[in-house]
Amino acid sequence: MKVKVSRKAHFNAAHRLYRPDWDDQKNDEVFGKCNNPHYHGHNYELVVSVSGEIDKATGFVMDLKVLKDLIREQVEDALDHKNLNLQVPDFKNLNPTAENIAVVIWNRLRPHIAKDKGLEVVLYETPRNFVTYSG
Repeated sequence: MKVKVSRKAHFNAAHRLYRPDWDDQKNDEVFGKCNNPHYHGHNYELVVSVSGEIDKATGFVMDLKVLKDLIREQVEDALDHKNLNLQVPDFKNLNPTAENIAVVIWNRLRPHIAKDKGLEVVLYETPRNFVTYSG
């Protein structure tokens, strides 16, 4: 019997969507307001889910306190109140779109979650716009 447990978190971060190899006009056409050269911010909402068998000894799929601490260490400490383009090495050569941020978060968490467990990241950039990544 597979069960999925989830933990919600949030962080605030600034970013700019652009490609340095494109001119200003092309960046404006593709990324619009998100191409603001002075950056812009979001209040990101995050849901991290781990799925797998329930451990017979503990009754847990995963201890949610452990998941809470992992999210704090691997995501919130790394991304909260940061300029993703300038302060987070993961985005040195990666456009910080919601899609790419979700994949970076998944990659930061995956090594710390048991290999027999599934991992899913849902990242809300706005209440209406969100991305789901499961590896």
